[in-house]
Amino acid sequence: MHTLLKTKLDRAFQLTHNLAAHLAEPSLSLDLPNLSSNKIAGQYWCIVGARESYLQAIEAGGWQGFSCSLATPNVKLSVLGALETTSRHLGTIQFDSLAEPQLNLALDLLEHEIQHHGQLIRFVYANGLSFPDSWKKRYTV
Repeated sequence: MHTLLKTKLDRAFQLTHNLAAHLAEPSLSLDLPNLSSNKIAGQYWCIVGARESYLQAIEAGGWQGFSCSLATPNVKLSVLGALETTSRHLGTIQFDSLAEPQLNLALDLLEHEIQHHGQLIRFVYANGLSFPDSWKKRYTV
């Protein structure tokens, strides 16, 4: 279970990175036209903040609160850097030694990341953007 969860998180993190790398920087400022929504940049801000907060909670053994270091989510290099940093952080966690509360936090992190994938699919479709090959293979988009 521990290894499978780590594998699923790695895949989800990589897919998130792939889409950010694929999108042009101006796309980060797009929202869902004619609907109340945040922007694609807001989606990435939330993803980075959740990664940072959940990874901290997993290491601490309990929730420590939400915070996000991504100050410029409209800047593609900042988004990519934050995604890469959090991916490296995930790699430092020893999943084989996690207790049940920590596993629950890791599952919550996976759920959060995938939920944002669904939202990002809507943003891409609504704005006539395209998907990277990894998203086409994973989500048949």
